[in-house]
Amino acid sequence: MPRLNPPSELLEPIERASRDEIAHLQLQRLQWTLRHAYDNVPHYRAAFDAAGVHPDDCRRLADLARFPFTGKKELRENYPFGMFAVPRERLARIHASSGTTGKPTVVGYTRADIDTWAGVVARSLRAAGGRPGDLVHVAYGYGLFTGGLGAHYGAERLGCTVIPMSGGQTEKQVQLIRDFKPDVIMVTPSYMLTLIEEFRRQGLDPAASSLKLGVFGAEPWTEAMRAELEAGAGIDAVDIYGLSEVMGPGVAGECLESKDGPVVWEDHFYPEIIDPDTGRVLADGEEGELVFTSLTKEAMPVIRYRTRDLTRLLPPTSRSMRRIGKITGRSDDMLIIRGVNVFPTQIEELILRHECLAPVYQLVVKRDGHLDTLDVLVEARADAAASLSAGEAESLGRALEHGVKTHVGVSTRVRVMAAGAIERSSTGKARRVIDQRLAPGA
Repeated sequence: MPRLNPPSELLEPIERASRDEIAHLQLQRLQWTLRHAYDNVPHYRAAFDAAGVHPDDCRRLADLARFPFTGKKELRENYPFGMFAVPRERLARIHASSGTTGKPTVVGYTRADIDTWAGVVARSLRAAGGRPGDLVHVAYGYGLFTGGLGAHYGAERLGCTVIPMSGGQTEKQVQLIRDFKPDVIMVTPSYMLTLIEEFRRQGLDPAASSLKLGVFGAEPWTEAMRAELEAGAGIDAVDIYGLSEVMGPGVAGECLESKDGPVVWEDHFYPEIIDPDTGRVLADGEEGELVFTSLTKEAMPVIRYRTRDLTRLLPPTSRSMRRIGKITGRSDDMLIIRGVNVFPTQIEELILRHECLAPVYQLVVKRDGHLDTLDVLVEARADAAASLSAGEAESLGRALEHGVKTHVGVSTRVRVMAAGAIERSSTGKARRVIDQRLAPGA
């Protein structure tokens, strides 16, 4: 059944609203959110007072720039429940980040928040091409991570049948895809590559499976990766964006008919792009750091939350709301190698220009005396590895080194490895960067 161009009756009125109508709704909801945060969250009352602003000072959307930012630091300083704007007894659910670099960031939801979240994920899935009655295989992790349950509730809200597989058990994932014949998979792009590899390891053609649509999120991925996933699995690959501090998956979703960047659901989330160094608000189209203010959250409103994701705001196309471009990296994931800014996605794009190289790689940063060095470990494709001589692998490595030097501006040492040599993630997000400068004694 064709999935392009959903009938207009499937769209919510706000998805077809004028920009003036959207801005009017945003201002009403923003004024409520600022007041709600100021009245009920001690941190925001203190932060607003220190900045010399009051909720009544917001008379137009541009006035939001006068209010202070929120970051992980503030969330961790108020661990666990200090950022909640409702009594703990009113919470329906709590999620949290992994906390690998400190205390986890804790987020809470009222029943109304859960309802809103399910709605925006359902909207995102419908925009991606999902339809009521589809069988949806959810391979995001369940638990404190927002991915699994966020995708699950949204797919059910759309009227789909959900397979709550979660992450890991790669062989069983493939078995259930073969046996249950789902139409849609929701998973990280890096783990989808692992599933494609497992199909092939079993002598199966992943492009011949029942899957027609992949909705991928939770980590940055490139247009080159989209082409890789679509060719490898025989699917349409569509982006979904979110983060737990703002809501979870479903803050923005890409439309299948255009595949031109996730549409921000601006009736619930107000986006800004700022200069990450100065905090100055940038115009639409300029690249900088993405910042969100929630507009309808009850349990944990967030004011100007710095996502650290680097992107730009783009004009509406398939829906009436603005889009975000592909995430080019994170301001806190940026590597500085001998004064050059390097993002993993830049390396990924160059790797995928070589048909004998797989999109499986790691960047290893070391310190040699007072100088930093960058090693790129990349695998040969399974279908090419057997026939690739040592000399050809070295030649491929030199070609990639030249490409990185030319396009990124940093010298690297590239090592082309056998297929399967780089450790796989069984739960979702790939570990792309190993920074050995942070090791004791480095």
